[in-house]
Amino acid sequence: MEKHQILFEAKKIRKVFGPTVAVDDVDLTIYAGEVRGLIGENGSGKSTISSIIAGMQKPNSGSMQFKGKTYNPVNMIEGGQLGIGMIVQEKGTVPGITIAQNIFLGSENQFKKYGLINKKAMNQAAKQVLENIGINDVDPNQVIDVLDMQDQKLVEVAKVMNQNPDILIVDETTTALSHRGRDIIYGILERMRKEGKSVVFISHDLQETMEYCDALTVLRDGKLIATVEKEDMEENQIKQYMVGREVSGHYYRADNKASYEDQVILDIDKLTTGKGLLLNFSAQLHKGEILGIGGLSHCGMHELGRAVFGEEHIVTGSVTHVPSGEKIENAQVAVKHQMGYVSKNRDSEALVLTANIRDNIVGAGYDQVSQKFGYISPKDEAEYVNRMVDALDIKCASIDQDVKYLSGGNKQKVVFGKWLGRDSKILILDCPTRGVDIGVKAAMYQLMEDMKAKGASILLISEELTELIGMSDRLIIIKDGKISGEITRGEEMTENNVIELLI
Repeated sequence: MEKHQILFEAKKIRKVFGPTVAVDDVDLTIYAGEVRGLIGENGSGKSTISSIIAGMQKPNSGSMQFKGKTYNPVNMIEGGQLGIGMIVQEKGTVPGITIAQNIFLGSENQFKKYGLINKKAMNQAAKQVLENIGINDVDPNQVIDVLDMQDQKLVEVAKVMNQNPDILIVDETTTALSHRGRDIIYGILERMRKEGKSVVFISHDLQETMEYCDALTVLRDGKLIATVEKEDMEENQIKQYMVGREVSGHYYRADNKASYEDQVILDIDKLTTGKGLLLNFSAQLHKGEILGIGGLSHCGMHELGRAVFGEEHIVTGSVTHVPSGEKIENAQVAVKHQMGYVSKNRDSEALVLTANIRDNIVGAGYDQVSQKFGYISPKDEAEYVNRMVDALDIKCASIDQDVKYLSGGNKQKVVFGKWLGRDSKILILDCPTRGVDIGVKAAMYQLMEDMKAKGASILLISEELTELIGMSDRLIIIKDGKISGEITRGEEMTENNVIELLI
């Protein structure tokens, strides 16, 4: 891509959090009409520098220029007014108010007449804003809580795009979206490029960034390592830039044959959930098996994971822990039978972000460290948690560090630590590598193989076909709440065959 006009320029940006240097003297130049990928492992500084560009936080030193003028916004509101919008990685909608109110939050006065807000006009305007990005099936007058996480994220996208930004920052957004949502984002990237505007696109999916970005800027440990133009992108070289060592090939199982014991551990029988997304679903999970579950958004696979762990209302059917004969009717029974659940919605369901690493990991394992009369020795507790921190290589200042300050990959390791500390024999993993870098992904896949080899059973729910095909002994595809097909590991388990069952 031939580059002409510089739209944004940052020089010697530095950001420090206590003893941690998050961004270390980084220079960044973004051109008009360019989609710039920002990539690196968790903790590399991607989100920090993008939040500085958006005005969310200020650098300790360095300078920025935007459209030829000095740029130093006091907050994100000013950044947005000047022309830089950001779709954040975390949830950015406000519960308890309507979709329209979320879209126009802070700018409701444009609909005010005689001191009252014209809700009809606001709803009509919100409908147009949503349609502008390709959403035609959402009523803006609904309370936003009725939407699932993926559709709430699209409302955020619509809100930011309504501000007509010259630079759009997309921070790890596609990992939280369905296929439809991703297509909407990709369409926005192309539109921005054609209009001579720019996008800073952050994603852990290297294939995605190589396909949609004009150039990739690689960060590692807060430093700028390289900027690679489209014509020079080569996957293994980029991975090496990211991790500082050679990384080649893939991380999935090397074998091409299903292998597990005959013993059934979980029997899922004619399961129908309360929301009606899962209909009469039956399957069995064997000892030492990785059973993959895949499907498009709203197919019912995420509800399946919650139901199996006793966290979703079951209308008909049952989940039975076969060795004991006991029905899994709630999470307490599931935990009693050495089951663990890693939720797709990590920050809201799997972690207490305001608590420290110690409390998050030991929270599921108090019975493992309790002595007589329920007394918990602080020494035993610390040893228990440190064992998980060391085993999973969780990068942290100490076990007393708040989880909210960890990178996405290290947060996910804390979630795994909760259940591995209990020596869980059955793990329900819902999108376990969502929003983590290639190094952490490799560690997660190796962990699954190690657990499988020791006889543990894994229910792997994922939206990533390569992950499901790469790791599963059997793969069940759900379509409209029902099983549309099953494929056993081997020559038949190909992407084309899986896609035929999906659509």
